[in-house]
Amino acid sequence: MSMHGPAADLPIVLQDVSYRVREIAILDRISLWLVPGAPTVLIGPNGAGKTTLLQLAMGLIEPTGGRVKWGGRPHVPPLRRAFVRQRPTMLRRSAAANVEYALASAAVTRSTWPARTAELLSLVGLDGIGPRPARRLSGGEQQRLALARALARDPEVLFLDEPTASLDPAATKAIEDVIRAVAARGIKVVMSTHDLGEARRLAGEIVLMHRGCVVESGPAAEFFAGPKTSEGRRFIAGELLV
Repeated sequence: MSMHGPAADLPIVLQDVSYRVREIAILDRISLWLVPGAPTVLIGPNGAGKTTLLQLAMGLIEPTGGRVKWGGRPHVPPLRRAFVRQRPTMLRRSAAANVEYALASAAVTRSTWPARTAELLSLVGLDGIGPRPARRLSGGEQQRLALARALARDPEVLFLDEPTASLDPAATKAIEDVIRAVAARGIKVVMSTHDLGEARRLAGEIVLMHRGCVVESGPAAEFFAGPKTSEGRRFIAGELLV
């Protein structure tokens, strides 16, 4: 897997972005820069708009107001961006064949598939698991396989929606180890989590969302040392934001 120089899709800039479904504002006039470096972690209560923001930044949906730019350009195809959903669907085939399908979709030369598949499975800690049916893997193993499939695209930016939701501590640690390894290779990780401990462990930048708005963002160390907003102080104290 290659190390990247400055990513062509970065920075990703959301300019006064809104997303409405009928009369309901899912996101309301968000402005945000996603830049190269350590992972950006979105936190906030359920329904805050974290998943929708990830989908907009990926380019899966278009804003109903404002605009998104990738590397200064609008409407950039997501060829070097990848998205892993909270509950990824496994193809009804082996773990290795799931990765090979992703390599084929990314137009990777077929002769390189065996080596690339082995490399990707190793990166996510699934050495030797290639022949096993993907749908018979544990939840944590399936999530790591989904990460391997996403990395088959050799992305510059990797979006993860609650990647450790419902996983036990051992499976969570395995996923976090993969995220650190990916970030160390120069891939920008943008992820959401409901787990403040995970945000503390992984984030270089924190984005706190509430009711479809970004209420606070900045370096993770500064946020956890002293949030600047009442919502931030209440959230890290364990209070409910409603």
